[in-house]
Amino acid sequence: MDANGMSRREFLASSAATLGALGMVGSVAKAAHADVDEVVLGSTGIRTSRLGLGTGTYGGREQRLLGSEGFARLVHEAYDRGVRFIDCSDSYWTHGLIRHALEGLPRESLFIQTKTDARDAALVRSDIDRFLIELDVEYIDSVLMHCMTAPSFVDDLRPAIDVLLEAKASGMVRAIGASYHSVDAPAAAASCADLDIHMIRVNPFSVNTDGPPDRVAEVARELADAGKGVIGMKVYGESGFGSPEERRESIHHVVSLGSVHAFAIGFRDIAQIEETLGHIASAVG
Repeated sequence: MDANGMSRREFLASSAATLGALGMVGSVAKAAHADVDEVVLGSTGIRTSRLGLGTGTYGGREQRLLGSEGFARLVHEAYDRGVRFIDCSDSYWTHGLIRHALEGLPRESLFIQTKTDARDAALVRSDIDRFLIELDVEYIDSVLMHCMTAPSFVDDLRPAIDVLLEAKASGMVRAIGASYHSVDAPAAAASCADLDIHMIRVNPFSVNTDGPPDRVAEVARELADAGKGVIGMKVYGESGFGSPEERRESIHHVVSLGSVHAFAIGFRDIAQIEETLGHIASAVG
């Protein structure tokens, strides 16, 4: 039963009726009867849902506009459908929203990832301490260095990486890595044994990505072959493309690569999640 007194069965029936008018009822029906599949992020041993709930649409604005209660409702509705992965970043200003949304959910079943914009070792250390407080958690599953572009970042930012390694050794963080706004940086980082997880921008339309689809796919394969956890972002570009057919094509493209283990998409409502679950079900089916 949700906060409005509507049962799950009633909610799904209502959603299907509403989405039918939009031509989306088929994908909702599939999602309503299928759990989100579980994946392992490379050689990390970390298991989570293939689909992640992103909080960075237009820099987090779309999620912040939901308000604390609205966002919490969305997280709980996604959790009911098997979504266990929440992606955020310091720069999205969504840690507080997530803290509230986590209330009532079993922490050990969730994969929570955030990102630091700090490049200085002392600032990275301070960020991790602050993130734990802002999220009100005892550990963070994954902390990434945000928006890497230079192939030399592994050497240039070694002191910051060492701080992340210390946090991992102490149990404050389970895995560390980087998110990227280039294809050359993750390609160069594939050989770095210290970085566990890599988040790349990927879709078949080259919308808000860092290279043609074939090149992005090549880099994803290099990372996966090196045992890295590979997480996709910008799977729906930024705006969600223009049609369910384009979104379906993008999901099928990303899943078919076989080297992108999971992906985070920023959602505003449960209908968008239901549609995406339908696309995933048809892609992995």
